[in-house]
Amino acid sequence: MNEGFEGIIGASRSLREVLDLIRTVAPTNSTVLVEGETGTGKELVARAIHQHSARRNRSFVKLNCAAIPLGLLESELFGHERGAFTGAVTRKAGRFEAADCGTLFLDEIGDIPLELQAKLLRVLQEGEFERLGSTQTQRVNLRLVAATNRDLGDMVSKKQFRSDLYYRLNVFPIAVPPLRDRLEDIPRLVLHFVKRFADQMGKQIGEVPAEGMQALVSHAWPGNIRELENFIERSVILTRGSVLHAPLAGLKRVAEAEPLEAITLEDAQREHIRKTLEHTRWVVAGANGAAARLGMKRSTLYFRMKRLKITRCNDAEVSA
Repeated sequence: MNEGFEGIIGASRSLREVLDLIRTVAPTNSTVLVEGETGTGKELVARAIHQHSARRNRSFVKLNCAAIPLGLLESELFGHERGAFTGAVTRKAGRFEAADCGTLFLDEIGDIPLELQAKLLRVLQEGEFERLGSTQTQRVNLRLVAATNRDLGDMVSKKQFRSDLYYRLNVFPIAVPPLRDRLEDIPRLVLHFVKRFADQMGKQIGEVPAEGMQALVSHAWPGNIRELENFIERSVILTRGSVLHAPLAGLKRVAEAEPLEAITLEDAQREHIRKTLEHTRWVVAGANGAAARLGMKRSTLYFRMKRLKITRCNDAEVSA
């Protein structure tokens, strides 16, 4: 199955809008603020921006600001000199230095304390900072992509986040939709994760029962794609045959919908390729052609179309 645009799986309208924004902003050096609930794939968006930028051959450095103790966060960001604090036995470069000429991805940026925000703002505005315990100014040239699951605008109004830093970060916002707003992508995501985990575990799983798929589409998925991914991994572990065995008892149905037919990995791939071809009006080649959108070579797409028996209904020619 196609891995999607830089690993981002789906064809819903809301997701296509996100991908269009990625393609638009990636070639620039502008700061990007990726907003969305936990588990929606904000890091994938950041990586896609990096991979489609002029910095793609340089480092992509990431830091989860919420995962670092407050006392160590400044050192992680800006580095430190030997003896700067107890335990600093050697000089250490921070994430800003590591990302020089590349991209720095700061996840959960809303968790950066106010006292560090001014220093972060200086780097964004002037490209300068000092390591802890040093008076020597370091200069960096990097592209910042920040992400948050919090409402930074509301935090600004409550004096919990600097307004000047917020406006500097919010140059080009990208809102990643929650999974509940892109239900039509769930079958494709399910089959993608089934194939990935089945391959990892050496299993041959080619079908998801219709009732099982319907239950997955009906579930709320408050943890979004990350929750779905973990559930499918557990399901693949429990599966002993070629049909996915999902522990549906733990899922709570939140909506009733029309029954779905059983769907195979081949069916999903055929549907995805056909929809992409229809979206490009059956143009295969070129920057906006189906091959580029699917992330594959033109010859590879023609081969898959032949293997999957994909043709235009009106027998019109496919544009090369």
